[in-house]
Amino acid sequence: MKPQKTLCIYFQAKIKREKCWMLTAILRGMEHVAFDRTIDKETSTFEFFVPEATKDIFLNIMERLKKEGVVLELQELPNRLAEPDSVL
Repeated sequence: MKPQKTLCIYFQAKIKREKCWMLTAILRGMEHVAFDRTIDKETSTFEFFVPEATKDIFLNIMERLKKEGVVLELQELPNRLAEPDSVL
């Protein structure tokens, strides 16, 4: 039987432009919680790939950063890499 491929949970967030460095530093300091990437510099929109096992940790971090005014919006979306024609 072929092992089933599992994908990370996918989020997008708008980040306060002046605080993007803080978000990136925090997530990089917490290895394996999430992979972050800027997808739109003009709107300070980031995408996050979060393993199921670290979803609660990620959401706790993001909630705290919302309270601090770093994260302006956060939404869970379908993983864009699940589409066969997705661009990496």
